[in-house]
Amino acid sequence: MGDITPKKIGENQYQIDADSNLGMKVPVKIYANQGLLDKMLTDRTIMQARNVSSIPGIVGHSVVLPDGHEGYGFPVGGVAAMDAEEGMISPGGVGYDINCGVRLLRSNLTEEVVRSKLKDLVTDLFSSIPSGVGSKGAVKLSHSELDEVLVNGVNWAIDHGYGSTNDSDVCEENGQIKNADPNKVSDKARKRGAPQLGSLGSGNHFLEIQKVAEVHDEEAAEKMGIKEGTITVLVHCGSRGFGHQVCSDYLRVSEQAMSKYDITLPDRELACVPNTSEEGESYRKAMFAALNFAWSNRQMITHWTRKSFERVFNQSESDLDMKLVYDVAHNIAKVEKHKVNGEERKLVVHRKGATRAFPANRDEVPTKYRHLGQPVLVPGSMGTASWILLGQPNSMDLSFGSTAHGAGRTMSRSKARRNYTEDDVKKSLNDKGIFIKALTRDGVVEETPQAYKDVNSVVDVSHNLGIATKVAKLVPIGVIKG
Repeated sequence: MGDITPKKIGENQYQIDADSNLGMKVPVKIYANQGLLDKMLTDRTIMQARNVSSIPGIVGHSVVLPDGHEGYGFPVGGVAAMDAEEGMISPGGVGYDINCGVRLLRSNLTEEVVRSKLKDLVTDLFSSIPSGVGSKGAVKLSHSELDEVLVNGVNWAIDHGYGSTNDSDVCEENGQIKNADPNKVSDKARKRGAPQLGSLGSGNHFLEIQKVAEVHDEEAAEKMGIKEGTITVLVHCGSRGFGHQVCSDYLRVSEQAMSKYDITLPDRELACVPNTSEEGESYRKAMFAALNFAWSNRQMITHWTRKSFERVFNQSESDLDMKLVYDVAHNIAKVEKHKVNGEERKLVVHRKGATRAFPANRDEVPTKYRHLGQPVLVPGSMGTASWILLGQPNSMDLSFGSTAHGAGRTMSRSKARRNYTEDDVKKSLNDKGIFIKALTRDGVVEETPQAYKDVNSVVDVSHNLGIATKVAKLVPIGVIKG
């Protein structure tokens, strides 16, 4: 079978060499410290990354980031780049929650001011922003209106009064990816998605009120408007049932089409089709529609967040300086230019539980940050720190311009429910000065911080490798969960 034990090739770097006897076309590279690697070895993370390395047209290496853990087919915290002409596109390489992502709002409020009204603020936010499994949004969309959302993304929300044009300037893809096609989306996806636009959802999705606890890069923090001691808001959610259905639909299409293209893989969950095939084009256009749905979704939540702050503090959005710092996707696939062995190539970069981390002077980085590098948002688990990072040049060589997307799960939701009670978790949060409102008991217990890796360790690996470096550490004081 060959040796699949990762060997250490440098500080925080491990590798499994390509073995053609195992069907591997490229090596697997794992970025982790020993403790994080040991956790990966307790599940199928490394095996899944090895399986990914066997996909036709994969280029360079199959990547596992420091938050990597077992997923559907591809590991979560994984990156795979495929040749745009000869390679594949895989729904499992993006995942079910298409454009699950994070956005960060800043403010000029201090912790002292917010703590004095924290319960009022959390309660107002909780009542203003729909959350929970199957939760419905606050807008009703016709068929044609949903089409507009799927094509226009964040701009649909802005055009309908949810925020300002400045918001789109600091979103990945400006919050609207081109070439989305609503006609490639099933009726079932439409029926699931239309009622859910403008809702947080459940699981690991959340809205968090945070304070800036530490600043590590003064220049970058100043450019982002981040000041120690001030309050930020982090929103983590995606494309809801809409994206889930798009993924389900096209996994089925891909599974059925593989024999047509003579594709054999070690795991059916890796189902893929040629990027340039009819099926590949259809999936991309439907997936892009889900990307736009998610950007519009986060934009609406941003608007309601600002309105809650206005009500509670009796100040206008502009007086509070509630500007969007950045919005980044972490379940996505798109064509990008990367250098491979010194040659620039067009690649379909799949990021599943992975955040783009481009350095300065890439055209894709918003104008505001282009000379600096792309902001990277890495949320922690509930009750632990989150980080703002800055994309660096090493990311292009090591991980196709990508870094971790969070802490990475280590305990199943069912095990968390068995091991912890709602009172345990709430007391632990309260002891840290964190006030939480959640729709369900499970929403609290399943997301206990003990179910996740240490986000600081994950970020340290990225920082030490020069993939994305520390700008600021954010710690929560208020949490809203479904």
